[in-house]
Amino acid sequence: MGLFSGLFNNYSEVSIQELQEKYGAYLTPNETIQTGFKLVRDAFVFTEERLILIDHQGVTGSKTRVVSIHLDAIYEVTMETAGTGFDDSEVTIHYITSPYHKSNNISVASYKFEFGKKFNAKPIYTTLMSIALANNKRLNG
Repeated sequence: MGLFSGLFNNYSEVSIQELQEKYGAYLTPNETIQTGFKLVRDAFVFTEERLILIDHQGVTGSKTRVVSIHLDAIYEVTMETAGTGFDDSEVTIHYITSPYHKSNNISVASYKFEFGKKFNAKPIYTTLMSIALANNKRLNG
């Protein structure tokens, strides 16, 4: 089932030890991995400060794109749970890409994660939503 999950863009949870071995080189000093998920070749990793997206590109996967989304930039989170049939669960984060979060002219982006039908995405949603609510209070307070 793991291979088929990957083919349908579904992430599965990975142990912190395995994430540390594979992606520890992308961490800053004193940064630690909290949790992470993997697709066939791609992954995303949560640290205490950011979300790291690892995108292996090309046929061999030797070219890698690494993107960091700072947790303090996330301002909205949406979730769609799996229905009947082949539906997947989705969690979408909306975040500020501008370096100054309190400016009048901010830039924003979004990123969607798809999880398999049996994966419980609610803990990820509630964790990210807690972060977004705290950020909204900080930014608008």
